[in-house]
Amino acid sequence: MAAMGSRAAGTGSAAAAPVRIRVLAEDIDVGELERWLLREDGGVGAIVSFTGYVRGRGAGGDIQRLWLEHYPGMTERAIGAIVAEATRRWALHAVAVLHRVGELGPGARIVYVGVASAHRGDAFAACEFIMDYLKTRAPFWKKECSGREERWVEPRDSDEAALRRWGAPGGGSGRPDAAEGSA
Repeated sequence: MAAMGSRAAGTGSAAAAPVRIRVLAEDIDVGELERWLLREDGGVGAIVSFTGYVRGRGAGGDIQRLWLEHYPGMTERAIGAIVAEATRRWALHAVAVLHRVGELGPGARIVYVGVASAHRGDAFAACEFIMDYLKTRAPFWKKECSGREERWVEPRDSDEAALRRWGAPGGGSGRPDAAEGSA
């Protein structure tokens, strides 16, 4: 399991938001993550989360399993950059991003993004922003396996379109860390 422990990141608020980033083979404990996000600091007024699951059907028909690969180290850094941009844009109290790798069956949790904030607007926006960028900019590769075929899942135009509403240039890298003059 590759992991980045809880750490402080820059925020839209005066205090640093704790961040939990993990890439793991094990299942995701959503209840534990919500308790962690709440943090008992008294300032959390909203927790918004997204949990993604393996579908039973894909473009190639029924899915028997999904195989997810990642680039260890690079993946966690890419997720960290996405989260850092979210904490820069919105006043967040805590952020958790967990993504599974390996072989997963239909109904298995793939990804969890959770955001805690004083207000729902910041929490909703940041959660959606993180998920939109995670879908297209974190180095994960998915292979759908049916009884008849295996196929690598290609990015969709709708995923790129989702980035444009956050200010990502069409056809560019769209990386949150790709500000002018940075590599």
